[in-house]
Amino acid sequence: MTPLAIFLDSHPALIHVAIAVAKGSTPREAGAFMLVSGNTLFGTIGGGQLEFIAIDHARRMLAGESMPDRLDIPLGPEIGQCCGGRTELVFSACNASLRETLLMQESDERAARPQVWLFGAGHVGKALAAALAPLPLTVMVVETRPEELTDLPPDTTAIATPLPEAEIDRAAPGAAIVILTHDHALDFLIATRALARHDLAYVGMIGSKSKRATFAHAFTAEGGDPAALDRLTLPIGGSAVRDKRPAVIAALTAAEILTALAAHQRGTSSGR
Repeated sequence: MTPLAIFLDSHPALIHVAIAVAKGSTPREAGAFMLVSGNTLFGTIGGGQLEFIAIDHARRMLAGESMPDRLDIPLGPEIGQCCGGRTELVFSACNASLRETLLMQESDERAARPQVWLFGAGHVGKALAAALAPLPLTVMVVETRPEELTDLPPDTTAIATPLPEAEIDRAAPGAAIVILTHDHALDFLIATRALARHDLAYVGMIGSKSKRATFAHAFTAEGGDPAALDRLTLPIGGSAVRDKRPAVIAALTAAEILTALAAHQRGTSSGR
């Protein structure tokens, strides 16, 4: 069961608080929601005084008070926030129909999530899988060594295969590919296969400037298009922070991946 399904099953009395309208600068967008019970929450509409007001309003509804089902809240000095916009909130009792709708929406959202394929489950691969786990992404970890596919986050798909480069063909358009294997020759095979595709949002490889130079020489010697190298991020994680601990590389690379996925989505949307 997903966290949402578990929360819904555990709390028979809930108020659904949704942002119906967001004007100007607001902490969350229209459509964002949270679920409020008598003593806990699921989700967020942006925190701060806005959320405090919403929680109090919802819990008074749960307590049986007659409260309006809509609030139009200015996000300014009136409530002690400085966003400057306005947010209109809608409050609804979370009945069976609404619960079913929320679960269907969650299922649709999960199906539409961008894919991130991690090739290699060594120290950095595991750290990156952990860094990506809380994000709205579908994460696959591919390994030639099945024994390494342990201690992965619960929603991560583990794939053991002797031919990891073949998995590139299964990646959805707009996916991100991150190459972190224990074998430079395998890195070359996977990266070459990934760069043959022009519909991926990100192709990254762990390494150094010298590894990039070595890869570029081998790639072009094998007939690879030199222009394709512009689509290869090597090394991953940028150069602003010189810290090679796996968790640090993972954090920097996760931000890099999100930026690339957002840019690809903008490009796809503008091209329609």
